[in-house]
Amino acid sequence: MSRQIDASNELMNPAISTSHSHAIDIRVYYEDTDAGGVVFYANYLKFMERGRTEWLRALGVDQFDMARDLKRCFMVTELDVKYQKPARLDDLLCVDSRITRLGRASINFDQKIFRQTELLVQSAIQICCVDTVNMRPAALPSLVSKKLQAITQD
Repeated sequence: MSRQIDASNELMNPAISTSHSHAIDIRVYYEDTDAGGVVFYANYLKFMERGRTEWLRALGVDQFDMARDLKRCFMVTELDVKYQKPARLDDLLCVDSRITRLGRASINFDQKIFRQTELLVQSAIQICCVDTVNMRPAALPSLVSKKLQAITQD
């Protein structure tokens, strides 16, 4: 998953989307690293959250509006992460996100983090849509569901 980068190492495209996947680049900053100079393990989860959020944003889903107007938000309910290699300060990472299952109230993602073509982290994540009033599972808003169905069907 590498992106085209110009000579000054700046991103030429902020996000890449296909019908089944979405990718964003994230630069590792000093604040992302631990005392050993590698990315602190929990920060990979933040990077993956950004990947999912930016994909929804690219689809026109505003999570703030969804919570305020529709009383729905997303929560992670399952997480399986395999850390394979460390990322370091100033690395340019690519977070690749794919939907593997779309349920009535949940979405399963396969997410991978690469440094150029080198796989660093892979994960399976399930998020659940919940009602913000009672914090119980609730159906995905129909507009969100339709947008996700449109990109997951061939």
